[in-house]
Amino acid sequence: MTDLAADAVAELYGADPDDFTGRRAELAAGARDAGEPAVAKQITALRKPTRSAWVVNRLVRGDPEVRSRLEALAVDLRAAAGSADGARIRELTTARGQLVDELTREALQVAGLPAPPAALREEVTATLDAAIADPQVAASLGTLVRAAHWAGFGLVPLTEGAPAPAPVPAKKTRTPAESETEREDRRREKIMAAERALAQAGQDVEAAAAAEHDLEDSVRHLEAELADARQRLAEARRQSYRAESRQQRAAQQLSRLQE
Repeated sequence: MTDLAADAVAELYGADPDDFTGRRAELAAGARDAGEPAVAKQITALRKPTRSAWVVNRLVRGDPEVRSRLEALAVDLRAAAGSADGARIRELTTARGQLVDELTREALQVAGLPAPPAALREEVTATLDAAIADPQVAASLGTLVRAAHWAGFGLVPLTEGAPAPAPVPAKKTRTPAESETEREDRRREKIMAAERALAQAGQDVEAAAAAEHDLEDSVRHLEAELADARQRLAEARRQSYRAESRQQRAAQQLSRLQE
């Protein structure tokens, strides 16, 4: 990506989504004027982010530590899952919830949204949680177009062709306390899945609204251009009429002089 394109991406995904469409057109025009039609095409293809995606993008772009903190926790969780260390997994799961909650609050404060709608808060939380579970989501932080969510369990492997699982140890009799802990863990997983489903539904609503808003902006822009073109056409017709009238008078005057 050229510096011109990278600068456009940084500006567009860091600025308020309400200004995205107009500024994108300006930056694309600037690239064309600079003799960079390919860059202008890249800029024009950039998609407008939803409000929740913008909140996460702004956090990541303003705080370089966010990426590293999420990545470090993901690495620890994968290591714990690989070793089947239940106690360590529970410890890191708690740390995961605390980190996501902390970053959600920070993101909303940075975006100037201390009291956001519940759906927006849930989408920001779901996106940050998904960034821990899914490396592809983590890689897109800063240029997210829409909120993300992780509806599965565990974490996505970093690479394909993961090693074969370790032999499963013989089952042991669980104590009542262990059984209760397992039931509680399953209950939490079901609650998290329901919360993610709710966040996804809210995300779809916001994405549709954003698409509608983007198209409305385009329609208003085209209507303004059409109105301007019609005004210029009317003026051109008036000038043509005046010119024809002057031509006729000049021809009549010349005819009288030649008599």
